[in-house]
Amino acid sequence: MSTNPARPASPIFHGRLVVAAAFAVTFVGFGSAYTFSAFVESLQADFSASRASVSLVFSLAGFLYFGFGLISGPLADRWGARRLVFLGMLLTGLGMAAAGAARSLTEIYLAYGLGVGLGIGCSYVPALGAVQRWFVKRRGFASGLAVSGIGVGTLVMPPLASLLIEQIGWRNAYFTLGGLAAIIGAAMALLIESDPRRRGLLPDGDALPPGGITAQATGLSIREAVWSRPFIRLYAACLIGSFGAFVPFVHLVPYALDRGVPQGRAVLLLALIGVGSTAGRFCLGNLADRIGRHRALLVMFLGMAGALGIWWLSSGFAMLAVFALLYGVFYGGWVAVLPAVVMDNFGGRNVSGIIGILYTSVAFGTLIGPTAAGLIFDLNQSYAIAILACACANLLAALIVARSASPPRSLPR
Repeated sequence: MSTNPARPASPIFHGRLVVAAAFAVTFVGFGSAYTFSAFVESLQADFSASRASVSLVFSLAGFLYFGFGLISGPLADRWGARRLVFLGMLLTGLGMAAAGAARSLTEIYLAYGLGVGLGIGCSYVPALGAVQRWFVKRRGFASGLAVSGIGVGTLVMPPLASLLIEQIGWRNAYFTLGGLAAIIGAAMALLIESDPRRRGLLPDGDALPPGGITAQATGLSIREAVWSRPFIRLYAACLIGSFGAFVPFVHLVPYALDRGVPQGRAVLLLALIGVGSTAGRFCLGNLADRIGRHRALLVMFLGMAGALGIWWLSSGFAMLAVFALLYGVFYGGWVAVLPAVVMDNFGGRNVSGIIGILYTSVAFGTLIGPTAAGLIFDLNQSYAIAILACACANLLAALIVARSASPPRSLPR
């Protein structure tokens, strides 16, 4: 145990600035990454590539930005989140720019897959882990606000990318998006701090007693958490559910284009996922604090399964828009609630590391799901089987969560 001198009191609770910084990082990071669907047609045309091979670009990036949390999470617990998030945003920007300069699909794999994948992998889990430590009473809401940057980014960035592609070409569009990610993301990363005790605070802004001891955060070790039954079930649910979770981000625009929806309206569907996702992160994250975050997680998986059922039945823009909004709501709620569920179960001592290990489940789902959906389309010229499989995967994930006990509330900090 050690004592740290408290910094001068600030009129603004710094936890709010940490949330704002995490919002900005997820906005430019994931917002840029989720523009990929707008580039699919251009990449197919320029590189004479199949839909499955182009989809693999996003799958590789997704695998890395969720899977790399296995490394960046424990590093953030040890070194603090700020430097990792800063580095991650620079890598994201460089990866986007390098994709714009690529001369082959292999170079796209390396630039976008490695650059964007490792960049978001360095920044996402550390930023989320930092937010969890600053809040207890409204942890679900704070987590929802932080990751709502993904939803707002999905709302804003794909239409921006589509406009840039139309006006300046897909290569210059990647250069522009890369610059935005590097400049905005790296600047906001400087506001992130991992531990309120360094400012003489407890979570939620409560002050440490004068001369108080800044005790270590409570919680399980990584080994204890990972081998526990709650973690194993949570990992299984996320692994199975993730096979379908990211398929819409790659294939919804091509699906709409195949059905005669104009390019502008097709890309708008991604923006509608962003609208729903933002609402889900704000509203469902707050609701989760009221009804219980474990129960809320079950609702999210069921909601995504139901929305995917609507996509399976859709043929025109109106039904696809309904799907996009509803899917966004429950997808956004899932992303918001998951880190808070981890904190509830296992405490704050190693929260970034535990979240990082959990997100390897999402990484494998992201690697396999969109590419498999593209392969199914290439074989059948139809997404019907792929969409139905995605819905079933979320139903199975919901069943696993339903059979799990609610998390204990004995590790609040």
